[in-house]
Amino acid sequence: MLRGLAVSRLRTLVPRMETEYLKKCFGNSLSQALAEVAKVRPSDPIEYLAHWLYHYRKIALANEKNMREQIQLMEEYENSLKEKEMAAMLKQEELQIQQKCEECHKKVISPAFNQELTEPFEEEALEQEPLPGTASRIPAVPQQFPPSELAEEIEQNLESP
Repeated sequence: MLRGLAVSRLRTLVPRMETEYLKKCFGNSLSQALAEVAKVRPSDPIEYLAHWLYHYRKIALANEKNMREQIQLMEEYENSLKEKEMAAMLKQEELQIQQKCEECHKKVISPAFNQELTEPFEEEALEQEPLPGTASRIPAVPQQFPPSELAEEIEQNLESP
């Protein structure tokens, strides 16, 4: 008796599992296909059903691919908006830093210091004591010595500390 009860439960469980499997794999497509076969009443309903399901699958794959592409495009668009927003924020921050830097430079250089820089220098400040042995030379124009004089001057400079 127990064994018979287990067998009857197993028989009711198996069709339920098959039904769930069919729903999972076919969804509404199988019921739509069968409704189409009943409506059209083709001479070979099995072949018609096979072609209808094949065509349905082809369209379903194309729709899935299209949806994935649309999602990817939306993500790329959102990322580009974020990048654009970030670039604008960085540009604004750069401008603020430049403004602060300019303000700091203005505070460091006082107006009195600017006047001192613009006043002409006194000649006394420019006059410097010439280095030994260079009093007669003009700094901007290099002087050429004959090789013998040059050697003598170098020896003199080396001998005198």
